[in-house]
Amino acid sequence: MNDRVFKHFALSSDDPRWSDWKWQYAHRITDVKTLSDTITLSDAEERAIERCLDDFRMAITPYFASLINPDDPTCPIRQQVVPSISETDYSPDESDDPLDEEAHSPTESLVHRYPDRVLFLVTRHCASYCRFCIRKRHVGEEDFVISPTEIDRAIKYIREHSEIRDVLISGGDPLTLVDDDLENIIARVRAINHVEIIRIGTRVPAFLPMRIDDKLLTMLRKYHPLYINAHFNHVAELTAEARRACTAIVDAGIPLGNQSVLLRGVNDNSTTMRELMLKLVQTRVRPYYLYQCDLCKGCSHFRTTVQTGIEIIRNLTGNISGLAVPQYVIDAPQGGGKIPINPEYLLSIDDQQVEMLNFEGQLYHYPQPTSAGLA
Repeated sequence: MNDRVFKHFALSSDDPRWSDWKWQYAHRITDVKTLSDTITLSDAEERAIERCLDDFRMAITPYFASLINPDDPTCPIRQQVVPSISETDYSPDESDDPLDEEAHSPTESLVHRYPDRVLFLVTRHCASYCRFCIRKRHVGEEDFVISPTEIDRAIKYIREHSEIRDVLISGGDPLTLVDDDLENIIARVRAINHVEIIRIGTRVPAFLPMRIDDKLLTMLRKYHPLYINAHFNHVAELTAEARRACTAIVDAGIPLGNQSVLLRGVNDNSTTMRELMLKLVQTRVRPYYLYQCDLCKGCSHFRTTVQTGIEIIRNLTGNISGLAVPQYVIDAPQGGGKIPINPEYLLSIDDQQVEMLNFEGQLYHYPQPTSAGLA
């Protein structure tokens, strides 16, 4: 644990303020001076971070900062939240809106890319800001508050489109809203008859686990069927506090999944990913997606080759329970949606047989049913 964080904020780990999510949120590290008090930065790094902050804001909860190795620039926690000068190096392939979300937005806060579901972006605030965020163009606008009028527009659109059965509430991070504001949105969505399930996308269990309290969970359990997808990228994030938060969510009857992003230097090897996935399952969190890093501006230093992701999935498959193996996907540029990317196990298929490899690379044949068997 990074004791310099506690020294800077003049408190101890058992100080009740440490467990107060509103205190954590109000004391996020947002400037270079505070950051330099909590981790080691050279003069060049300080100048580089200042330059990055001209384009993209920084925020790190004291809790998450306490997980950073203060003297290791390669620390996987640090790399996810501390700006790097590489963020100012834009690749020609990158854009502010690589998934073309705005072209699929019938209202300011909705994205309707898939036939039966919508993404409802209810805030641009997060507990901490990921340096690889797909919505860096919006996230971090501290003066943004979703207006009652915009909520009305979004609810009206969902109500008028009966094909929508699934609403994913995201942002920013919806769990940074206070309970009453969050409940107002969830209750209005739940009141729409054709909406079958509500999902919440959040990184709060990793960044701000003390936010997951009894009051929040008592409210959420009123709106079943409700699902939560968390976001852990490295096993070091699965602290005792984070596991407590995840356990509380599951104990409230809310299925909990996890979405990870494949990040160079953070989790781009089979050993690291295996440790993360097994610890998630042990914590009763179901691995869901492993995302290839998106083509958002300033993220080229995080991107791995697609072959790296395929090899990780190949090494996980068969060597750990299928329950612990996520679906590797690329969210296709220009709004193409999520495309599964898998190792090639099917070699050939015809009317007689299927030729395939198992996880050990051994060849097997499966006979097709005969014409008589199909009659």
